[in-house]
Amino acid sequence: MKQFYVLLASVLLIVVLILWIGPSNIIHALETANWWLILLAALIHLVVVAIRSLRWGFIINQTREYRKNFIVKTIGIFAGNFSPMKTAGEVLTAVAGKKINKINLSEGLSAGLTERFFDLAIVGSLLIISGLFLPKIRYIAILGGISTLAVMIVVYFINWREGSGVWIYDKIHPLIKRLPIKEEVLDNLYLKFTQGLRGMIEYARSFSSLKNLTLVFLLSFSSWILECVRLYTVFAAFDVQISFVAIIIIFLLANVIGVISALPGGMGSIEISLTGLFLLFGVSSALAGSIALVDRLVSFWLVNILGMIFASYYARDILDEIKKYTINLSSQN
Repeated sequence: MKQFYVLLASVLLIVVLILWIGPSNIIHALETANWWLILLAALIHLVVVAIRSLRWGFIINQTREYRKNFIVKTIGIFAGNFSPMKTAGEVLTAVAGKKINKINLSEGLSAGLTERFFDLAIVGSLLIISGLFLPKIRYIAILGGISTLAVMIVVYFINWREGSGVWIYDKIHPLIKRLPIKEEVLDNLYLKFTQGLRGMIEYARSFSSLKNLTLVFLLSFSSWILECVRLYTVFAAFDVQISFVAIIIIFLLANVIGVISALPGGMGSIEISLTGLFLLFGVSSALAGSIALVDRLVSFWLVNILGMIFASYYARDILDEIKKYTINLSSQN
């Protein structure tokens, strides 16, 4: 039941944001927006997913399986978006990969953690570097960057160092238990990680040549920069001028806050964080809230719709797994 309350809290945060801005102000802002640019922002996000699908295919050595990789990655993002702190993302991507890509679960988990490692490295580095150029939120950006890099180090030890990986996960698991996830799901998550850890680490080490890691880094960096370009395009759609460095800090900080909030996919917390950070840079409240809501529409909700369709059509049994790992709206405790 607590999963339902968490989802309800997310919805209430979005409703509060809409009421604070004023529905009429949002409607007026949308009427003046350039919808061609909003459509372009949606297309940019699909390119982001395509790049991350290419990255996934490269890590599992199936680079030519474009359609399968796109489907698997979309399902994984969808699952992560409906779990606290996106904890189900890597697990359900691995489950989808086992079903569609025909890979071992440990290989899929290792690939997911490799992706997470590079994502954290890039987000943390960009926050620290960008923060040096914007005194207004310099300390918040640097603190967010350092925290992100600390998590990156933990992921490194889990995915590349067997002994320390088990020890670290044993320490992390009690913290994960505090999240609104069912007990049986937590036990399943623990078994999947600890039992498959040796296979994960073996695969990660076999993959970790300089050439391979460099390409994964470039694909990861491209995807994050394009996410910032997408947000910049949404700003242009509302005819609002803002520096690209500010966009980088705002977008990455909002995502860090969304993860820390432990709300599914950062629903509510990311929208409010984006709006608040936009206000710091002089954007009016009506435009700030409208831009935040539209950007989430063309990214978060677009991928969720695609993920639900793909999971239903290509692998219906994966939906049952997603329900186990993510927010369950049933009345069971």
